[in-house]
Amino acid sequence: MNQQVAYTPYHPRWHRQRISTYWWLERPSYFLFILRELSSLAVAWFVAWLLLLVRAVSGGAAADQQFLEWAGHPLVLALNVACFAFVCLHAVTWFNLAPQAMVVHVAGRRVPGWIIAASNYAALAFTTAAVVALLLFRW
Repeated sequence: MNQQVAYTPYHPRWHRQRISTYWWLERPSYFLFILRELSSLAVAWFVAWLLLLVRAVSGGAAADQQFLEWAGHPLVLALNVACFAFVCLHAVTWFNLAPQAMVVHVAGRRVPGWIIAASNYAALAFTTAAVVALLLFRW
């Protein structure tokens, strides 16, 4: 088994079809997949924005006011609106993917996928209503 394989200039190579850099533009489902993956950057931006907000609030009234002025800048607002759209896409695509990602069994039977997706949307609606109620009806 100590024999070395001698390669010649005419050694056959595996045939591998070249894949275009823009393969994800060929089908709408591929494009949606790439958008969903890119939407994680929007989630990261919102986490960073929230951490900056917490730091500003803990820094006192002056730091809070300075953060609010920065957050009110048109470029930051436009970035937040675009990121919100991406986060909504991220949530919807995940909720639709959840039945394939987690298989739930109750009493030995698999729960239908639409029930898992519907429970995610119900939880989102409940949480959104609770946040809106907190913002509108401060006690």
